[in-house]
Amino acid sequence: MTTSVKDYYKTLGIAKDASQDDIKKAFRKLARKYHPDLNPGDKAGEEKFKELNEAYAVLSDPEKRAQYDNAGTTFDQFGGFRGAPGAESFDFSDIFGDIFGTRTESVQSHARGQDIIMGMELTLEEAFRGISKSLSINHTARCGKCGGSGAESSETCAGCKGTGQVQTSSRGFFRMAQPCPECRGSGRKITAVCKNCRGQGEVVDTDNLTVKIPSGVDNGSIVKLKGKGNAGTGRGPAGDLLLEISIRHHPVFTRKGDDIYVQLPVTFGEAALGAKVEVPTIDGVSIMKLPAGTQGNQKFKLSGKGFINPKSKERGDNYVEIKIAVPKEIPEKAKEAIHIIESLYKKPPRKGMVHHED
Repeated sequence: MTTSVKDYYKTLGIAKDASQDDIKKAFRKLARKYHPDLNPGDKAGEEKFKELNEAYAVLSDPEKRAQYDNAGTTFDQFGGFRGAPGAESFDFSDIFGDIFGTRTESVQSHARGQDIIMGMELTLEEAFRGISKSLSINHTARCGKCGGSGAESSETCAGCKGTGQVQTSSRGFFRMAQPCPECRGSGRKITAVCKNCRGQGEVVDTDNLTVKIPSGVDNGSIVKLKGKGNAGTGRGPAGDLLLEISIRHHPVFTRKGDDIYVQLPVTFGEAALGAKVEVPTIDGVSIMKLPAGTQGNQKFKLSGKGFINPKSKERGDNYVEIKIAVPKEIPEKAKEAIHIIESLYKKPPRKGMVHHED
């Protein structure tokens, strides 16, 4: 018994002039939605999934698609599309590998190597200027003798005939591939182990590197050297070397973000009468004018004298906190002068801070 041809284009939701890439994308999207493993117990979804498989098996094959597009082709409801013999055994491993993230190649699995994390301490000045540092790093590298295979000699795997994968059945209407268990997906079996790496495919190596640390790094900054970590497996790339920056304590400056703070001792006379004073900054000395009557702990800002922001390239500020230095030894004549100065206070400086009980 036959009926009119099923509209496979409508099943996949595509136009009749759709490209092979469009067909694959449409099937992948719908298969993800209706796959029985993602919708357990959904009988309607399973039937829909079978229809998608049938449509894709035909339209993804140029020859079968041409047969399907020819007028007069009929559909046998018991046997399926007559113009697509073998559709029921179509290999969907490529598509479903994409959908479920399990796609395999006819070679061993490839994995990126592990990153190496190493601490690096800098002075504040080095962090400000940027600097080149030399270091030695021990890491695993792909064996140069065997190219990472671990084999001095090998032969084609009989289990997968060198493809690195074997076919398995699932739910009876399509096949999927998985890595060959005999060769672990490599397609070859080792007959003699590489003596240089003892079959591991990698060796321990030491690299002497010169690292350029950019200006503006701070505590916790990470400087990445791509590909300088441990070796990957198969054709997987090597990991990265990650340098975690720490800044050594500075005796004069304190850094907060892109700004720098410094406590500046001044004499009583400089604070009282005003003066031009030298202020240390991260890249030299600046002259700052103290106004007469400057108070202890008063803060002043030297604009643009901080760190340069690595992203915005704008420079932070240098904040100066005044500390009035008092001499420890005071001669008698000086004490008399100080008493005169004391008489200049119109009110006690601590007035309102201390309360006495009557």
